[in-house]
This record gives sequence, structure tokens and C-alpha cells, in this order.
Amino acid sequence: MKIAIIGYGKMGKTIEQLAIEKGYEIVLKVDKNNASTWTNEQLKKADVAIEFTRPESAIENISRCFECGVPVISGTTGWIEKMQEVKNACQKMNGGFFYASNFSVGVNLFFKLNKILAKMMEAYVTYDISLEEIHHTQKLDAPSGTAITLAEGLLEQISRKSKWVKEATQQKNELPIFSKRIENVPGTHAINYDSEIDSIEIKHTAHSRLGFAKGALMAAEWMNHRKGIYGMEDLLK
Repeated sequence: MKIAIIGYGKMGKTIEQLAIEKGYEIVLKVDKNNASTWTNEQLKKADVAIEFTRPESAIENISRCFECGVPVISGTTGWIEKMQEVKNACQKMNGGFFYASNFSVGVNLFFKLNKILAKMMEAYVTYDISLEEIHHTQKLDAPSGTAITLAEGLLEQISRKSKWVKEATQQKNELPIFSKRIENVPGTHAINYDSEIDSIEIKHTAHSRLGFAKGALMAAEWMNHRKGIYGMEDLLK
């Protein structure tokens, strides 16, 4: 399999290492040094592209993959308010698009656990709910895409909460997400249920980027030659 890595930062380099170990070829690496000069001809050499960049460049990168007929796996967060626009472009150009706010298998199990617990806690109105996410200082978007996915999962199940908000809130219908940025923290997400009597917490802690990179490479293998729009739920089936 031939892979284009669009976003050759720490995550891209980890993906490259895993890909080479599996015998795959990296035909294009895009970083700040060639961000404005890489070509569609270079991209077309790839069987699949893996895109981990920045919110302001993600949509253009993904669209170029559609134009070149290269299935693309994207893990860039901070732009999902334009997701429908990207899905429309994918369908119009008969492209292949796989998106996840988090590619870790453990995190995606955590997403499911979050919904199960939230469904159980719907009846217990004395518990208030909050989320906390901690990431490395290089992560620009806050809250993280993973935290937003967790919040949306909660809102599906908890009728007394109607929207998520950043930081503290005095409104009972709001679900607060607290974001912290600490050096060298790959990612921690916790959901807290607090009452006067006790507290319940579930937490996922990443020990390194390896889990995210393995999941992204797994998605690339799965997306090779595929058309359509997919996510981690499709892969994990």
C-alpha cells in the first residue's frame, strides 16, 4: 500500500514508522516546508492519504484528495461545523472519506461506555455532569474533538442537558467542558457525575500517540480502494 501523509508532525511521523514496519511505502509527506508546493500529481501516486493538519487547512487538503481520487483518512479537529460541506463534496466527486475525532480503539470503546452510563444516569437528576479534557500544549483547539464527541453522546441520553459549553456554567441545562493544556500529555478525558452524596467518574488516559497512530493506519488499510463516508463505528464492526 502506498500512503500520503498530509501533516508530517509528531503524529505523522509515528504513523510513518508503523507503516514502514508493515512494509508500506510513503509516497508523499507534507509539512510546513512543502505545504504550498506539493502537487496533485504527487498525491495521485498514493492508494490512500492520512491527514492530520490544522483546522484552517483540513478542508482544502481533504478536497484535493477527493479531486485526485485518493481515499482520505482525517483526524484533524476544530472544523466539524463544516462537516456537511465536506460530505457533500465527497458524494459529488465520488470520493472516499473516513473521519474520526479520535482513532484510538480504547477511546472508541470509551465513547460507547459513556453513552451506556449516561442512559443509566438519566433517571438520577440529583447528579450534575461535567467533562474534563487534558492535552499537550501544542494542541490548539479547546475543547478537543474527543471531548465534543463525548459531550454529544451525553446530550443524546441526558434530557436535562441541552447543550455543551466551555468552562463553568450556572445554567442547569448546560454541560460544561473544562480544558487544560499541560506539557507532554497525549490526552486524558474524564466524565464526572457529582451529587451531595457521592461522585462517579469514568476516565480514559492515553499513554502515548501510538494508539491514535495504530488506529489511523488501521483505517487507512480498511479504506484502501473504498468509496463513501465512514467512521470508527464502521471500522470496528
